Amino acid sequence: MSTLKDRLETDLRSAMKARDELLTGTLRMALTAVRNAEVAGEQARELDDEEVRAVLTKEAKKRRDAATAFADAGRAERAERERAEEDVLIGYLPAQLSDEELGGIVAQALAGVDASGRAAMGQAMKAAQAAVAGRAEGGRVAAEVRRQLGA
Repeated sequence: MSTLKDRLETDLRSAMKARDELLTGTLRMALTAVRNAEVAGEQARELDDEEVRAVLTKEAKKRRDAATAFADAGRAERAERERAEEDVLIGYLPAQLSDEELGGIVAQALAGVDASGRAAMGQAMKAAQAAVAGRAEGGRVAAEVRRQLGA
């Protein structure tokens, strides 16, 4: 079993004992998403830490999008709950890169790839995503790659 998944389960038990509703609900949701990812596909398998981080990143993004939607609909209390859940999930993810760090990493990744113009976007994104390794959201990486390619 992955160590991150172990940590989630241990923290869930602690949150349940402490009767922390927000943490308990958020961790249950996260573990459910991880288990769903494990049984998705043709054969059930155990996720490694990187795959668990990818699931948590996706869940955090869902919370951020939901918070925006609730805020736009005038439901501030529900939007705040979604932001709090996102904050819990972010605690299990590696620190996000700053814009300057992201720019430097993308520049290095693009230097190793013969990429210029919009046609090379796919190849450039593949190299940049590998270099960033989950420390920045895909949208931020794509925007930086586009900016540096001049596309």
